[in-house]
Amino acid sequence: MAPLELLILKSLDAGPNHGFGITLHVQEASGGLLGVEEGSLYPALRRLEKDGALAAEWSTTAAGRRARYYRLTPAGRKRLAKAERDWAAVAKGVARLLRFA
Repeated sequence: MAPLELLILKSLDAGPNHGFGITLHVQEASGGLLGVEEGSLYPALRRLEKDGALAAEWSTTAAGRRARYYRLTPAGRKRLAKAERDWAAVAKGVARLLRFA
């Protein structure tokens, strides 16, 4: 799974959100270390929705604008759990490499 998909799924684990809200959540939760570009975000959201990991519906934001809100499906929660395990294994391997290289 691409890191962007993991960030999206993890962000939506906190609850449904629209695209810009996902971007803000990733920035805030990472202390400004990570960012999500709009040109990458929306195609990834469409892919995840097509794959059944997300469901979406139109709603109105707090600012009164119409936006598409995304939420995790049960399949998305399973995908997130697997992605978290996979990412932890990769991070552990990289940490080991950095110590011994």
